[in-house]
Amino acid sequence: MKRMLLVVLLMSCGAPYISSLFPVYAEHFNMNNLEITILFAIYALVLLPSLLITGANGDYWGQKKVLRFSILISIASTVFFILSVNIWMLYFARVLEGIAYGVFTGVASAYLLKQTALNKTESMLKISGAATNLGFGLGPAICGLTIQYLHFAPLRMPFWILLGMLLFSSILLEFLPNDDNRSAEKRKISMGIPKNMTGPFWSFIALPIFALFTLAGVALSLIPLFVRNVMHSSNLSISGLLILLLLGGGSMLQFFPWPAHPVVRMRISILALIIGSWIIGYSGEISNLPLLWVGILLEGLGSGWTFQAALRFSGELPKPEECTRVITAFYICAYAGFIIPPVTVGLLTLVFQLNTSLMIINAFASIIIIYVLAYSVRFNRYYASVVLKENSSGRIVDAPSFASVNRSGHRNRERG
Repeated sequence: MKRMLLVVLLMSCGAPYISSLFPVYAEHFNMNNLEITILFAIYALVLLPSLLITGANGDYWGQKKVLRFSILISIASTVFFILSVNIWMLYFARVLEGIAYGVFTGVASAYLLKQTALNKTESMLKISGAATNLGFGLGPAICGLTIQYLHFAPLRMPFWILLGMLLFSSILLEFLPNDDNRSAEKRKISMGIPKNMTGPFWSFIALPIFALFTLAGVALSLIPLFVRNVMHSSNLSISGLLILLLLGGGSMLQFFPWPAHPVVRMRISILALIIGSWIIGYSGEISNLPLLWVGILLEGLGSGWTFQAALRFSGELPKPEECTRVITAFYICAYAGFIIPPVTVGLLTLVFQLNTSLMIINAFASIIIIYVLAYSVRFNRYYASVVLKENSSGRIVDAPSFASVNRSGHRNRERG
C-alpha cells in the first residue's frame, strides 16, 4: 500500500497549500486579516459535511471511485487558483479544495484498511496519520520555497507544481486494486455521545481537540502574515518551513514511545501546546525569530500528541457499535476549532494589532487547558475503570484511533 500512502501524502499537501501565499494575496488583492482567515476557515466549513457524507456512504458508492472523484475536484480547485483574478475566485477555489479533501478523507483510511492485513492495522493507521500530517506541513513548505526562490509568477507557479503532484496521484490511484464487497445499501449519518461517557468526552476529548485545532488553525491562517508583519521578515519560505515543523514535526513525534500512558501523554501534550503558543506570541512582542521556531516546535509536539491521544480515546472508550458516532462527534469538535477561532482572531485584528489578537486567543485556549488538566484526575479514574472492565471481558484496548472500529469490519469480511 505504499502507492496509496503516497496518494495520501500528495493529497494532504494540497489542503493547507495556500497558507504561504496569504501575505501575497493580502498585498495583491488588498485583503485584510479577517478576509484571510475567512479564506482559510471556509475550507473547513465545507470539508466537514463532505467528510461525513462520504464517510458514511463511501463503501456503497465504491471507495476507489470516490477517491478518483476527490482528486478530480482537487485538480479543478488548483486550476481555479491558477486562473484566479478576483477574490471571489479564491474563495470558490478554496471551497472546491474543502470538498475535495473532505471527500478524500471520508474514504481514504477505510480503503487503506480494506487492503491491509488485520495484524498490520495499527501500524497502517499510524503511518497513514503520519503521512497526512507530513503532507499538511510539506504543502505550505513547497509553496513558500517556490515563491521565495523561483521568482516567477508567484500567484501561479506554486499551483502548477501542485497540479503536477495531483496529476501524479491520479495516475498512482489507477494502479491500485479495485474495492470489492461494497455495501448493499446507503447508511445514515449518525453522531452522538453515550450517556456513560458524556462528561469524559466533552471534558477530555472534545475540549483538547477543539483547543488544538484552534491554535493550529490560527497558526496556519496567520503565521505567514505574522512572520512578515510582526517579525518583519520578507522571506516567504520561513512561514512554510514553520508550518512544516508544526505539522510534520508533530506527526513524527507521535512515534516517540514515551510516555506510554495516554492520560499522561495528553497532560504533557496540552501543556506543550499552550506553552508553545505563548512563546510564539512573546516572540512577536520582542521580534525574536529563533524564539518563534522554539514556540512552533513545542506547539508541534503538543499538536501531534494531543490529536493522537484524543483520537485514541474516541475509538477506545465507547462500545464497538458506538465508535462511529463518537468519532464523528470528535471530528465535528475538531473542525469547529478550524472555523470559529481563526475568524474571531481576524475580527479582533480590526480593533487590535495582530500579536495582541493572538494573545487574546491564547488566553481563551489557556482557560480550556487549565480546566482539562484539572479534569484529568477524574478522567484518569474513569479511564482506568473502563480499561479494567474491558480487560476482564477480553476486549482489546491497546489499539489507537480507529482500530477498534475497523477490527470488526475485518472480521465481518473474513466471515463472509
